Amino acid sequence: MPSDSFLASVSDLIGAYGYLAVFAGTLLEGETILLAAGYAAHQGLLDWWTVVAVAFAGGTLGDQLAFLLGRWRGNAVIARFPVLARRAPQVHRLLERYNLVLILMIRFLYGLRIAGPLIMGSSRIPPLRFSYLNMIGAVIWAMLVTGAGYAFGVATTSMFGHLKHIEEMVLLVILMVGLAIWLWRHMRDKDR
Repeated sequence: MPSDSFLASVSDLIGAYGYLAVFAGTLLEGETILLAAGYAAHQGLLDWWTVVAVAFAGGTLGDQLAFLLGRWRGNAVIARFPVLARRAPQVHRLLERYNLVLILMIRFLYGLRIAGPLIMGSSRIPPLRFSYLNMIGAVIWAMLVTGAGYAFGVATTSMFGHLKHIEEMVLLVILMVGLAIWLWRHMRDKDR
């Protein structure tokens, strides 16, 4: 069992850098860090509404930057990734018919968080339309994923009571699993 000073250090780190980690994590993918932040909000280490606001800002900015990159150099970037290059025409056709739903939901589709807005940027979607729908999607995403982390905290508290050591270890495990998944994805994508 970890010592009290170790757990206090973890709590201090989350309090000091938690919002920065949420912002950095949500610029790219962010689900794991956002789940952990929701859990930390349940534990009183972070404020739930602030986590949602920071996740909204990071998620919106990350997708907006990917869209602008797609608008500026999309075809060249897409051509460097054969899987994207093969799927881009199909995505463009879908965007012509269902862009409202796709823009709102892209952040919920596994593996398309960066590629989706990039491909959308290379399409004929007006930038203002993308920005507006991107912000709506980011609010929904931030609230749902943070809420899921918070709900997980409620569930663990009801199962284990108010055992601070277990709660903080669960938070640490969530972060470590998230890091392991990120590393696995990074190494897998590097081999492609």
